[in-house]
Amino acid sequence: MPLESITQINDHIRLGMLDLEAFAAEQNIFEKREGEKKGTAFLLKKLFPGHVPELAYTEAKKPYFKDSGLFISITHSHAKLAIMVNSKEHTGVDVELIRDKVLNIRHKFLSEREQKFAGNDVEKLTVLWAAKEAIYKAYGLKEIDFAKHMSVEEFDNTNDLFYGTLQKNEIKQRYLLKKEKHDNYILVYTLNEVR
Repeated sequence: MPLESITQINDHIRLGMLDLEAFAAEQNIFEKREGEKKGTAFLLKKLFPGHVPELAYTEAKKPYFKDSGLFISITHSHAKLAIMVNSKEHTGVDVELIRDKVLNIRHKFLSEREQKFAGNDVEKLTVLWAAKEAIYKAYGLKEIDFAKHMSVEEFDNTNDLFYGTLQKNEIKQRYLLKKEKHDNYILVYTLNEVR
């Protein structure tokens, strides 16, 4: 795999991915946080070759660009970093390493229906986790109970598109999501909010 890749998902969404381990080795970076910070700056330069908009964060730690109509979401997990830029609406992306740990924490982020659907399938559980993280990032505010306020509709392995909803009080947001497998990682991102 190349160090980084930039993919034009559609007319308004671009996705950048970076192999953090390879990047850190190439740059002689030994501290994880430094690697994530420098990796983010590196990937933003690849996404915006001319001029990188200034990155800032809300009080809820949601990234945004100052003085730009673009929306951004950033995720990292172990050896992967991904940045999604959307020119149309708030966006969310999440990458998760597929590992058995998800079996022990599934009750914290899944409803009973979702737990029954996923069973002990670690990959399916990881997709559900990443989907809820992506929705949460698109929403951008805190105080969300993943099991109570978010639901992901059942999906199968033959289709990479599926739906997820965030519903809390008067707020209801439904998203079309896409899942991808990269080595032993699951990447899920919001394609668009369904109105």
